[in-house]
Amino acid sequence: MLVGIVSRAHGLRGELVVEPLSDRPERFAPGAELELVDRHGNRRPIRVQRSRPHGGVLRVAFEGVADRDAAEALRGAQLEIARELVPPAAAGEYYHFELVGCRCVDEREGELGEVVELVESPAGLLLLVARPGGGKVLLPFVESFLVGVDREARRIDWRLPEGLIEACASRS
Repeated sequence: MLVGIVSRAHGLRGELVVEPLSDRPERFAPGAELELVDRHGNRRPIRVQRSRPHGGVLRVAFEGVADRDAAEALRGAQLEIARELVPPAAAGEYYHFELVGCRCVDEREGELGEVVELVESPAGLLLLVARPGGGKVLLPFVESFLVGVDREARRIDWRLPEGLIEACASRS
């Protein structure tokens, strides 16, 4: 599961600017073990040496990254943890990774497609669903439209208002 993205190098001693994607600060505490996935898809374990918040991002030093060149080589890398380390979501709450890839089925319309992206909006969470015949639709992820979410089956059942699909669909 993705918990951070390396934005860029900071300074001359190998420190990195990391955009955290986890609400658990201990993910970047000294000694924390992460898996680094570089821009080429290569994976390797990496350990946090030190970190500190800085204006909405983190400045992180990793063991074995000792200078700016080594840090710069990690630009764009993703930082992950194993899914089994993620605690279960509370009832009625879902992690983004649990929703992406789910099939969406409406009681009236039938098969809607697959969730390909989540979009945070001022009105709430929207699911971008790729339609089977092409095009996409943004669906508001609100309790009043949901029949249920089956994490194991990777399926979201909906009871959408009539006309919503047509109003929210994109042909591109």
